[in-house]
Amino acid sequence: MNARGQLHPPHAPIIEILMNLWKARALYAAARLAVPDLVAAGRHTVEDLAQATQTHAPSLHRLLRALAGCGFLAETEPGYFALTPLGDALRTDAPGAAHATVLTLAGDWQWKAWDHFIYSLRTGEPAMLQAFGKTLFEYLVESPQDSARFNEAMIGMHGRDGSAIVEVIDFSTFRTLADLGGGTGTLLTTVLSAHEHLRGLLLELPETIPHARRLVAERGLTDRCELRAGDFFHEVPPGHDGYILAHVLHDWTDAQASVILRNCRRAIPQHGRLLIAEAVVPAGDTPHPVKLMDLLMLTVTGGVERTAEQFSALLEAGGFRLRRVVRTSIDLEIIEAVPA
Repeated sequence: MNARGQLHPPHAPIIEILMNLWKARALYAAARLAVPDLVAAGRHTVEDLAQATQTHAPSLHRLLRALAGCGFLAETEPGYFALTPLGDALRTDAPGAAHATVLTLAGDWQWKAWDHFIYSLRTGEPAMLQAFGKTLFEYLVESPQDSARFNEAMIGMHGRDGSAIVEVIDFSTFRTLADLGGGTGTLLTTVLSAHEHLRGLLLELPETIPHARRLVAERGLTDRCELRAGDFFHEVPPGHDGYILAHVLHDWTDAQASVILRNCRRAIPQHGRLLIAEAVVPAGDTPHPVKLMDLLMLTVTGGVERTAEQFSALLEAGGFRLRRVVRTSIDLEIIEAVPA
C-alpha cells in the first residue's frame, strides 16, 4: 500500500527489486571514486568533488543527488553535500568493511560473471569460467587488488561469526584449534582472544598469510597462533583437537568438498571435533538470504549451499558423523561432526 492508501499492483514489487541494481551500481561508483572519503575530508561542493574525482560535474551531481535520495548523503543546500551515518560507513577506513564489500559484490568482475548467469544455469559450471576463462580463486591470485578487497569483504560479511560461534560452542575442552581456509584470521583470533588456554593454527594460501600475520600481531596473539601456508586439497595439518571450516565448503561441489573432508578425517584424532560454520538452507519456502547466496555460489565459485540432510550425507562420505546442528544469533549454523 502506498502513501495514499492505495494497493500496489502485483508487478510493482518486481520493479522495485530490479531498481536495486541501479542502487548497487550507484554505490559502487561512489565507493570506486572514494566520494565518502572526500566528503569526510572537507570536499562538499559538486565542483570540488568533480575536480577530485576527475568526473563531469553535472553528471556527478546526478549521482550525488541519487545517493542523497537513498540516504547515503544529504544535500544540505543546493550543490553542497554532507555524509549521513549510512554514507559514513562507506569510508575506506570505516568499521565493517562496507567499502570493500561494495567494490567486491557490485564490482566490475562480479558484474561480468553475472552477465553469464544463464550459462551457469544451462551447464552447472561457474559463470566466472565463461567470463574470464578461470575460476574465482585463479582470478584473485592474478588480481591482487581485487583479492585484497575480497578478503576485506569477507570480514565485512562474516566479521560477526567469531563472537556468534563463541556464544554457542564450548571450547574449554580444546587445547588446539585449526582454522582451515580462515582468510586473514578474524574468526580464529576472536576465538583465541575469548579462550586464553587455546592455541590456534591458521592454514591459508601463501598470498593471504602476510595479511593474517598483521592481524594476529595487532591482536597480540603471535605466541598462540601459528600461520601455515598450505592447501587443504592436498593436506590438512594433523593432530588438533578441533578443526573449523568457516564458509569454505559452500565454495565447492560435493566432489571437491569430499576431498577436503577426507583430508580432515585423516588429520583429526578420534576424540576430535569438526566444526563447519555455514548457513544451512531451510526447508520449503522459508525466506532466507542463503537461498540467494546459493545463486552467487553457482555463478561465481561453482559451489553450493546445503540443507542439513545434504551436510549429513556429505559428512558421511568424508568419514564423519553429524553430531548436531547449532543455531547462532546470526544467519549462521555450526554443523558439528565427529569421526565416524
